[in-house]
Amino acid sequence: MIRTKRVYVVINPAAGRDEPVLNTINDVFVEHGVQWDAGITHGPGDARRLAAKAAEEGYDIVAGYGGDGTQMEVVNGLLGTESTFAILPGGTGNAMAFELGVPRTLRAATELICTSRLTRAVDVGRSCGQNFLLRAYTGPRPEHLATREEKNSLGLLAYPLATFRVLVNLKESSYRITIDGETFEDRGLACFVFNAGSSGGIPANLPSVSVSDGLLDVFLLSGHAHSPLALASFLLDPNSADTHVHFWKGREITIESEEKQPIWLDGEPAGETPGHFLVQPGALSVIVPSPTRQV
Repeated sequence: MIRTKRVYVVINPAAGRDEPVLNTINDVFVEHGVQWDAGITHGPGDARRLAAKAAEEGYDIVAGYGGDGTQMEVVNGLLGTESTFAILPGGTGNAMAFELGVPRTLRAATELICTSRLTRAVDVGRSCGQNFLLRAYTGPRPEHLATREEKNSLGLLAYPLATFRVLVNLKESSYRITIDGETFEDRGLACFVFNAGSSGGIPANLPSVSVSDGLLDVFLLSGHAHSPLALASFLLDPNSADTHVHFWKGREITIESEEKQPIWLDGEPAGETPGHFLVQPGALSVIVPSPTRQV
């Protein structure tokens, strides 16, 4: 239960939407008598620094306006503090907003901050000295992922385009995966560690993945997945017979690969394999709507 509403908003002006951010936020907060301040990011690391400073200064709620990368930075600044996190979707995919039922329009998401009395304890993953909300993965090279230009021009279509580009360029490797002390070895194209199952506005979802179950979900995509049918199966139904995916759950995961591979956390580069991943159960308190108010 949130008793007071002193809000700090971290705003990424380079987010993928073209909308009057400050005017909209101010209109809603003034209407509800909410005291608020804001900080603007100018580059990587700014959102984390601003969020940490706001929490230190005693703001009840720290909100992030931007895409999933901005939200991840804000979360990195808030963990271990008393501040509650709020999502103001301003990016292309906004997967965490979809995951938690947060409205995808700025005005409605701001209204939620003012009116909701409900929060949800959300798990947070950790690897390479950083935290992540959605997923970690190995395998893809930086040049094959969706670019900012593609996101701006294509919107959500940039993601399936990049997924196809990644898939056709992946090379099979031997993996050694240790989950809660038990080791598995197999060959595959890429390894995914999911904390949340939503992929934003794309129809791809992993309903078996919960952001509040205290577990991480590990998927190893096998070499048989190079066909378009297998790729479609993985995106639309990971339990399909055509998916060619090995699946495990656990609290602590180590991934080793035959050759060093990049590690990505919520779409941002974070290092190389071997990678160590662990879950921090219920580490983050997030403002959410009641089930009947999800938009």
